[in-house]
Amino acid sequence: MIVTTTRPSGHPGYTETLPRTAPSAATARRLVRTALAVWGIEHCADAATLIVSELVANAVDHTDCRVIRVTVTRPAPDTVRIAVVDKCRTLPVPRTAGPDDEHGRGLAVVEEYAWRWGTDRLPWGKRVWGELRCEVDG
Repeated sequence: MIVTTTRPSGHPGYTETLPRTAPSAATARRLVRTALAVWGIEHCADAATLIVSELVANAVDHTDCRVIRVTVTRPAPDTVRIAVVDKCRTLPVPRTAGPDDEHGRGLAVVEEYAWRWGTDRLPWGKRVWGELRCEVDG
């Protein structure tokens, strides 16, 4: 179920709780595309869907919780924040993947496409997020 909330920026925020499984990345990408379409900034969709895909993949691979929560907010007119919340308190650690490694590039991809990214400790887990700068057309 998608939850929409009014935010102080005047733009609605979108949240969806998903099972911690690989197919949830596709659902998370749809949520991000929906939010960007409502906000009229679809031109940021490629970078935004890459970021959410990597954040979901990290949660799937490195946590043992049953569900994750994906949020898409717009804290400023030119900023989109994409976050994945889980109940694991272990913070992500960026790695340097070798040329033959199949894993280890997720946070490097987030860092490459995000304007900035980070992690917030929560009393019961963490939030890993990436922000994009998206110029508003017109």
